[in-house]
Amino acid sequence: MPKHLYGPHTEKALKNSPISGWPMPTEFIRALAMIKEHAAVVNGELKEIPKSMSQKIAKAARLIKNGKHADQFPVDVFQTGSGTSSNMNVNEVIAGLVNSGGRSLSTRSALSSASGFTCSRRVRVHPNDHVNRCQSSNDVVPTAMQVSCALAARDKLNPALEHLVEVMEKKAEQFHGIIKTGRTHHMDAVPVRLGDEFRSYATLIGQALESVDASIEKLCTLPLGGTAVGTGLNAHPQFAKKVIVRLRKETELPLTEAKDHISAQSCPVACLSMSSALKEVAVTLTKIANDIRLMGSGPVAGLNELVLLELQAGSSIMPGKVNPVLCESVEQVAAWVIGADASVTYSVSSASRFELCTAFPLITSKLLTSIDLLSNVGQLFADKCVRGIKANRKVIKERLERNAMLVTPLAKEVGYEKAAEIVKEAMQKGERIIDVASRKTSISQARLKKVLDPEKMA
Repeated sequence: MPKHLYGPHTEKALKNSPISGWPMPTEFIRALAMIKEHAAVVNGELKEIPKSMSQKIAKAARLIKNGKHADQFPVDVFQTGSGTSSNMNVNEVIAGLVNSGGRSLSTRSALSSASGFTCSRRVRVHPNDHVNRCQSSNDVVPTAMQVSCALAARDKLNPALEHLVEVMEKKAEQFHGIIKTGRTHHMDAVPVRLGDEFRSYATLIGQALESVDASIEKLCTLPLGGTAVGTGLNAHPQFAKKVIVRLRKETELPLTEAKDHISAQSCPVACLSMSSALKEVAVTLTKIANDIRLMGSGPVAGLNELVLLELQAGSSIMPGKVNPVLCESVEQVAAWVIGADASVTYSVSSASRFELCTAFPLITSKLLTSIDLLSNVGQLFADKCVRGIKANRKVIKERLERNAMLVTPLAKEVGYEKAAEIVKEAMQKGERIIDVASRKTSISQARLKKVLDPEKMA
């Protein structure tokens, strides 16, 4: 029995590119196997390969799609830019499974003679002639890239962000009655509801979700059928259409064939759109995380308006210190995603030359990793940070009463300059605005209370 199921093309790739030790993402390999499965069935229907052979190839591909033989795909991310090495890796493993009768290293009995998997010794499945029929790495790899990213964004990232929106909205309702000092330029501003701040966070995340959804839709226009340079050479004219119909049914994505195959595989701008949407998610989460950790800073020398959950010891030397752990995780993930976006932007712009973009593996890795990181940190941020936040009502109330910007509505009554005088005196003497205004104007106490009511301002 061989040590592995792949063949010489994969072995050469392993020798030529032992660069990072990072294999291509599992989601990509599964998407590639899914395409091979449906391609085999269609090739059998179109009589491009014998139907009995197409069924065996489809069964082998289905095993890989379902997560079997994951250790057979070791090709490095930093391989040939078309992803040919990964395409051949999958082709060879599928052929190896069929030709060995399913007696694989990890599951000897997964495919048996009884299941109709054994192949005649006189007709061996060839990785190129049969598994890769009507295909090229140049159209199959970007198709797998786009399908895997669309599925990951829809099935992992969107649910995590939707959950975070839900938690934010519940927190907004909980905090609706709390009025606090607003801030611009890190300086005191007019009052705002704490609930409205959290509602604004939910809105920002919702807007980022819309960007992700729009990008998923763009990824669903597939280059499959273009083969080598987008002309469709060596592919049956019905091949791509039939395969995409089957992929659409399985994935429930609105997949369509590109009208212009050359543009679709030479410059994957749909990936650029997804990368930008992921960056929007990262920036949005960072803004929210930074607001929360600033409002929770202290408890003595900071703002101390929010109380965050104590998740773990904050210091190895300072007993009792509590740090905003998840807020910092969000910021670090965002740094990674923003860097990944720069890599994708550079790859699409620099590597898209003539009829092919030669950075598919890197783009795939960056997008899928970013989706994973944002999905994971978004879920944790919701459950281990936002959900448990409490408001320090006493501190918020005391700060609000001493907020000099409460004078803002009074400017309409006494003018900007007079209002500024009141602010300066209140700040110098540490008094409340209403007390200074009562002394320096002829406005009645009842009128001042009405004008300077923080609830009306908020």
